[in-house]
Amino acid sequence: MLDIKFICENADLVKENIKKKFEDAKLPLVDEVISLYGEKCAANSRANELRANRNRVSKQIGMLMGQGRRGEAEEMKKIVNEQAAELKALEEKEDELSEKVLEIQMKIPNIVDKSVPVGKDDSENVEVERFGEQTRPDFEIPYHTDIMQMFDGIDKDAAGKVAGEGFYYLMGDIARLHSAVLSYARDFMIDKGFTYCIPPYMIRSSVVTGVMSFEEMDAMMYKIEGEDLYLIGTSEHSMIGKFIDSITPEENLPLTLTSYSPCFRKEKGAHGIEERGIYRIHQFEKQEMIVICRPEESMTWFNKMWSYSVELFRSLDIPVRTLECCTGDLADLKVKSYDVEAWSPKQQKYFEVCSCSNLGDAQARRLGIRVHGADGKKYLAHTLNNTVVAPPRMLIAFLENNLRFDGKRYSVLIPKALQPYMGGKTVLNSK
Repeated sequence: MLDIKFICENADLVKENIKKKFEDAKLPLVDEVISLYGEKCAANSRANELRANRNRVSKQIGMLMGQGRRGEAEEMKKIVNEQAAELKALEEKEDELSEKVLEIQMKIPNIVDKSVPVGKDDSENVEVERFGEQTRPDFEIPYHTDIMQMFDGIDKDAAGKVAGEGFYYLMGDIARLHSAVLSYARDFMIDKGFTYCIPPYMIRSSVVTGVMSFEEMDAMMYKIEGEDLYLIGTSEHSMIGKFIDSITPEENLPLTLTSYSPCFRKEKGAHGIEERGIYRIHQFEKQEMIVICRPEESMTWFNKMWSYSVELFRSLDIPVRTLECCTGDLADLKVKSYDVEAWSPKQQKYFEVCSCSNLGDAQARRLGIRVHGADGKKYLAHTLNNTVVAPPRMLIAFLENNLRFDGKRYSVLIPKALQPYMGGKTVLNSK
């Protein structure tokens, strides 16, 4: 969320940024919010005049009463009472205008970083770098749920009866592999100096609107009926929310945390091969990382964070690449974002497994996350987040890239980094 004074002083820049994001329908919001803010300031100025006059007249009334000039004092009381009604109306108007200004502020997108490529949607994202060789096995790789079924590792039919589409049971070695990946990711991030955290899995609406746009909220969040609570779509939401209305001493920055949580999302499957299986589901588990830092350090942390995901995936023998999200593919709060995509030998293409985002001070402004500087002044922190791993997508990439076939039987190799989390197993053999 942009500061209202910044919007008023940089209206052309804000409009140009909206055009870069191909959200022209939001252009009228800039002039509208500037006009409403002007009305609010005028109402506030008049209200302050009335308050000052009330204080001045109140003193005069006291003096008149002390001098026994009761009649004059009563006349002045009438003036104060008349102005009190006007002041009340102005205060109500101020509150109403403040709500309208804030509502529009939250719809105007953040200013994207100058380095972000201009593009309409994700089809115009730009590849940055590839890591690892693309595997092209000499045997046909089965669909990922078929691989899991070879190891008695998944039951979607039973899950459909219990919870409907978009859910699954993981079983046996596949379930253990799922947990092993999360445990390895947890320890990987702890070794990077991050503090491990298990957050609340539900958050209040004040936190929801603090961490995401209204459009994202409607598309993602499940609301708890009869409660001011939402199921989290990612632990980033409750992790950033942990610092709502906080003031952190500058010397305590950066705050680096890694969190585990289940995640709940409304999303439906995409078209084509991703429409079935477990690419897009309503419930999954995830290891996340967040950073709260000084503004001048946020881009350094941004580059560190996506590189951690690359390092982790490569340690599990999974080829990946990084894509820079173009302006049209950035959510409104984001300043810059990279997707980390894993190679799919089955599809012979990359697919998204991690998303690293720098949100500047947008979330901090909404949630009141401030820093107490060494000079005694307070300023807004910058917030960043990135996926460490998110099974089942990560599990799909792992199985496809570590699958082997000897002509009779399938097996899955367990990379050295993961073996301690699999009880020392070096390979899984199909039934």
